[in-house]
Amino acid sequence: MKKALVLGGTGLIGQQLIDLLLQDNNYSVIALVRKTLPIENERLMQVIFDYENPNNEVIIADEVFCCLGTTIKVAGSQKAFYKVDFEYVLDIAKRAYRNGAKKFAMVSSMGANKNSNVFYSKTKGAIEEAVANIGYESLYIFRPSLLLGKRTGFRLGERIAQYFFTFFSFLIPKKYRAIQARQVAKAMIDCMNAGNSGVHLFESDKIADF
Repeated sequence: MKKALVLGGTGLIGQQLIDLLLQDNNYSVIALVRKTLPIENERLMQVIFDYENPNNEVIIADEVFCCLGTTIKVAGSQKAFYKVDFEYVLDIAKRAYRNGAKKFAMVSSMGANKNSNVFYSKTKGAIEEAVANIGYESLYIFRPSLLLGKRTGFRLGERIAQYFFTFFSFLIPKKYRAIQARQVAKAMIDCMNAGNSGVHLFESDKIADF
């Protein structure tokens, strides 16, 4: 049985990912969460995790699924956003690798580019490169467009965008169409099980094909 470590398990993609992993009897799951999910399964261990004081003993897995991320608005500042989306992700990626993990799958963002003038996109591009330099046998990077799915919080702008992307998807190039969070989670698992070595990048159009 493979051991999967999930970062950001309470988020939109993370919850779908945990659900799909638990449907696969080949996986046991360690979920690093900020609050426990209402899930009981003998193959799931939920760990309330402090990224400022990481417990290295629980960062042990065969495969790491990283769905950790926030927004500048939620974080409150660019500095706080960078801490979550770059520093926390890189720290756990390095620890997991040193502890024996071979494969890493991470959710990034459409438009990620370390040379971007947009701070959000620049940070996403920077963390992609930083993780790629760690040395994982396999690294899968997913850059979804607008995510569809049931969120815990209401965001008016995002809700409007979801309606637009859903009802006018035929007008939008496939690469930029909104995509279901569950489809992203499925693509992450499928890639892990495919076992291809090296660094692999998937935009929304490729993610939709899984």
